[in-house]
Amino acid sequence: MPIIGAFLASEEHSASRLVDVAAKAEQAGFAGAWVSDHYHPWNHEQGESPFVWSALGGIAVQTSALRVHTAVTCPTVRIHPAIIAQAAATVATMMPGRFGLGVGTGEALNEHILGDRWPSADVRLEMLEEAVHVIRQLWQGGQQEHHGRHYTVENAELFSLPDEPPPIHVSGFGPKAIGVAARIGDGFMNVQPDPGPLRRYRDAGGTGTAHGGCKVCWAESEEEALRTVHRLWPNEALPGELAQVIPTVQHFEQAAQLVTPEMLAGAVPCGPDPAKHVEHIRAYLDAGYDEIYVGQIGPDQEGFLRFYEREVLPQL
Repeated sequence: MPIIGAFLASEEHSASRLVDVAAKAEQAGFAGAWVSDHYHPWNHEQGESPFVWSALGGIAVQTSALRVHTAVTCPTVRIHPAIIAQAAATVATMMPGRFGLGVGTGEALNEHILGDRWPSADVRLEMLEEAVHVIRQLWQGGQQEHHGRHYTVENAELFSLPDEPPPIHVSGFGPKAIGVAARIGDGFMNVQPDPGPLRRYRDAGGTGTAHGGCKVCWAESEEEALRTVHRLWPNEALPGELAQVIPTVQHFEQAAQLVTPEMLAGAVPCGPDPAKHVEHIRAYLDAGYDEIYVGQIGPDQEGFLRFYEREVLPQL
């Protein structure tokens, strides 16, 4: 049976609110959760961006069975992979058997804040592969050293380790990134129901569970939902690599001026019709994804959870 989870947007919610919604999602019948890991929101309307590792500690305490993944953490520029190794190991000790580390190459929006250069896509993939190696090496326990092309670790030992290391799922979109995901990941993450990326992941030797993520907007009317999507997440319709290379919130807002409500209507299920939501999620299932994480756009998380508990999850 596929796992249906909630996709919690740290760009929209405070840390306390993320904890609250995660607990309510578990009560509503969601089996898992993705939590985004950002330094900035995509625009000022979203308005939040707490440190996800603090929120994860609260989620660990307030839930008992919910399986939680970061979606996704960039362990390459803003935070050294040795620190991510410690953070993820600690959360895994608080959620035994139910925490996973989702990783990706990140966005300039979040990663350039310390003045580091933003590398090319090929270099970012090379850094990610080395970073995952560093993380797994530290999870072995004992004193570790690493002297690589991008990272150095000296006399480092993690003392707080879970009984089993958490799985590392890797996000990938283009062919090179998908190849890296198949080579180094325990699973795959993507946000499109297109079966092509998952097929490439499997063809490249990837055998782990496949996670798909999507945004929706439940509201009393389709028109209200579409207004909310256009106000909060116009960046969902930005094409190509813009999400990876635009450096500031202001630049995203400028680019999003080109996005119309009509462009979003075809991409995000909006409104109170359960058939639309079920059809969208089934597209991921039909594409072969094992787990689907659904993110409600807007503040009415409780309405979304009730709607899914009563009218959507039973059909899935």
